[in-house]
Amino acid sequence: MNLPPEAYRGLDPDQVQILDVREPWEYDLARLPGARLIPLGQLAHRAGELDPWRPVAAYCHHGVRSRYALAILRDLGFQDVAHLAGGIDAYSRLDPSVPRY
Repeated sequence: MNLPPEAYRGLDPDQVQILDVREPWEYDLARLPGARLIPLGQLAHRAGELDPWRPVAAYCHHGVRSRYALAILRDLGFQDVAHLAGGIDAYSRLDPSVPRY
């Protein structure tokens, strides 16, 4: 499922696991509040850090890596998964407190 950038504004990290699948240097530049960093290349091995029974909303820079993350999570049994269409780049256009890069 694709979430539009404006949908991320109201996400509560206590209710939804916000998953950043970018690299650590990208996370250091800009991130969404409450996001957990698990780079895409590590996701299959680190998915146990996520609760498979809670919703996951993944994002990356433009939305490509987060779409791959959804496939990985679904293959691992996660059912309630979505990603941010347009990535953090699209979100940062709505929220100027999140730097664009």
